Amino acid sequence: MLLESHAPMEEHPLRLTDIPKPVPKVGEVLLRVSTCGICHTDLHIIEGEVKPPSLPLVVGHQVVGEVEKIGEGVENRKLGERVGVPWLYSTCGRCSFCQRGEENLCEDIRFTGCHENGGLTEYMVAPAEFVYPIPRIFSDIQAAPLLCAGIIGYRALRISEIKKGEVLGLFGFGASAHIAIQVAMHWDTEVFVFTRSENHRDLARELGAAWVGGAEDPPPKELDRAIIFAPAGYLIPLALKNIRKGGTLALAGIYMDRVPEMPYDLIYGERKLVSVANSTREDAIGLLEAAAEIPILTEVEAFRLEEANEAYLRLKRSEIKGAGVIVL
Repeated sequence: MLLESHAPMEEHPLRLTDIPKPVPKVGEVLLRVSTCGICHTDLHIIEGEVKPPSLPLVVGHQVVGEVEKIGEGVENRKLGERVGVPWLYSTCGRCSFCQRGEENLCEDIRFTGCHENGGLTEYMVAPAEFVYPIPRIFSDIQAAPLLCAGIIGYRALRISEIKKGEVLGLFGFGASAHIAIQVAMHWDTEVFVFTRSENHRDLARELGAAWVGGAEDPPPKELDRAIIFAPAGYLIPLALKNIRKGGTLALAGIYMDRVPEMPYDLIYGERKLVSVANSTREDAIGLLEAAAEIPILTEVEAFRLEEANEAYLRLKRSEIKGAGVIVL
């Protein structure tokens, strides 16, 4: 599915077309794609809120596929291996951020389905050092949401500094939050979910949320930490007013419509407001290991490639329970 120009999802801007089969270069592998999860970041790219370097572009960055061809110099992958490709496509390995172990902030970072063609296609190439074996416990459909929703949720939990026995608030309960709650509960935390969607509220209860309500509703306890997954800036002061002194609010999205003006006392008391930027290979490995250990159950709704426009439109309208996945 090719994006040739930015447009509202209601105009169905993705076009089904033939493109040349890519050839792996040095250090790359060619994957035959089986599934690709859909994500709000794709939606921001399609509609132009996040601008890729160039168009046309194949979007999609939660890719599961089989290694069909190996480029020169690749030693860590084998033919027929099932692997996943996440949002982080590559980093330079040389800049000061990479040298400090902060490759998610790399000066020359590249993203799947943004800088390079993504997974809404039959074949794609990816650097062998940035793809990951998929645990056998997961089917292709179950695995796809782990590769962005899962990884970003996992990093957001780490950035929030959540600890055993603490109370965690999750604002928005889509694909990422429905995985993050399972990791958080595995870490022995109490989770409160703030969401307006009745479908999402039902899923939160099914997954063990201790309390579920709307963003304006007062929770039964003060929060130690919170994560905002929705790209809505108005949630920031609503979350901060429920966080204890010394607590942390993590913003998990790549895009936020605004950061609103708010009273200083919402941040005073050494409360921390921190963004979550991308992810590292360590995050990907950590999430996949945790997912297999728990094991994480992904709630998935599957679509055919021809239904990609409709799938993203339903994502935009918060009509997907859990995560949407395109099956090729």
